Amino acid sequence: MKKVLIITYYWPPAGGPGVQRWLKFVKYLRDFNIEPVLFIPKNPNYPITDAAFLKEIPEGIKIIKQSIFEPYQLASFLSSKKTKRISSGIIQTKNQSFLEKILLWIRGNLFIPDARKYWIKPSVKSITKVLQEENIETIITTGPPHSIHLIGLALKERLGITWLADFRDPWTSIGYHKKLKLTRAAKKKHKFLEKRVLNIADTIVVTSPTTKREFEALTSQPISVITNGFDDQQIQEIKLDAAFTMVHIGSLLSGRNPENLWRILSELLVSNADFKKVFKLKLIGVVSEDVLESIYAHHLKPYVDLVGYVSHNTALQAQKKSQILLLTEINSKETQGIIPGKLFEYLAAKRPILAIGPKNWDVSAILEDTKAGKTFDYTEDVKLKKLLLEWFEAYKTSSLNIAATNINKYSRRELTRKLAELI
Repeated sequence: MKKVLIITYYWPPAGGPGVQRWLKFVKYLRDFNIEPVLFIPKNPNYPITDAAFLKEIPEGIKIIKQSIFEPYQLASFLSSKKTKRISSGIIQTKNQSFLEKILLWIRGNLFIPDARKYWIKPSVKSITKVLQEENIETIITTGPPHSIHLIGLALKERLGITWLADFRDPWTSIGYHKKLKLTRAAKKKHKFLEKRVLNIADTIVVTSPTTKREFEALTSQPISVITNGFDDQQIQEIKLDAAFTMVHIGSLLSGRNPENLWRILSELLVSNADFKKVFKLKLIGVVSEDVLESIYAHHLKPYVDLVGYVSHNTALQAQKKSQILLLTEINSKETQGIIPGKLFEYLAAKRPILAIGPKNWDVSAILEDTKAGKTFDYTEDVKLKKLLLEWFEAYKTSSLNIAATNINKYSRRELTRKLAELI
């Protein structure tokens, strides 16, 4: 059985989508004659945790831990709320305080590529020893944080080891990168490091076709698309919500704010008495203050159920119960290649998916292929309103269902098969 060393920052008990991709790969790699060894931080500063993920770690997996120094822990003395929000990717675009502006400038210009950079040097030293002791010839790095890729870069240059770099998100083209108040020198350094990683890694894995095209302009190294997916675990049938629920699960970041949807929902609540009696907008996860302000400005506050973060298992149950599943993405060219991990679990829930994001969004092709829902951009009104009314009429007769197809290729086990072929 071939051994590989997987270097990742996010690992249980970390919560959220960042941890799930490699937790699930590790879960199935042994099925394809590959033995994973994990290298993770000993004392990480995770913005959210979910202890339930600990139960999914396969028995007998070797896990090696290395201490990490994180500046976020020091910054939290100034403002734990603002620091936690920035570290989890929530960047307010309105009404930023002076402290938030300072923290963002420091994050973008002093911590390149990110605030976990101080883990690089001690990790390279420790991993060099681990590779010899475990007789491992292949390493995998996964980012963000992209400082993890710099560990792979150093090991590749020092030892000539085979290196696969997995990008769960893009690096310099991701939407929030522009919000970090970068100086010209900082931008140049980010670009330089990104290009070095892309040109020195033996294999690059990305999660969307758009990211693949972007990276192909920077490197001639082989790039494969392996999306996120859903687990094959069986979830018992759950009775649907009695209310006409529209459920969003996960972080609603600033910018993921489909005002055309809020406006249409507000119009329906005024014009349709039946709709008003049963509609509920359920938001499960962290919600940006900007987005909440926009929702409330459209008089939707009485219909909002603000749940907050829940365990992964609870989120899966909520998906199965919902009448409609809402997926949103920031309306910009930079986010066309962002395919939220929750999309694939939405597919597994087999409930109608309403997706609102940028034009030419990679999600559109997936929903069209699977027939699991509809995608709209931020300017569409008439067709969106018509669809919501169609779904509401179907709900009233208990016939709001979809017949999704071609979703098995997004199962975690099948995706791990693709990964194993690359390893």
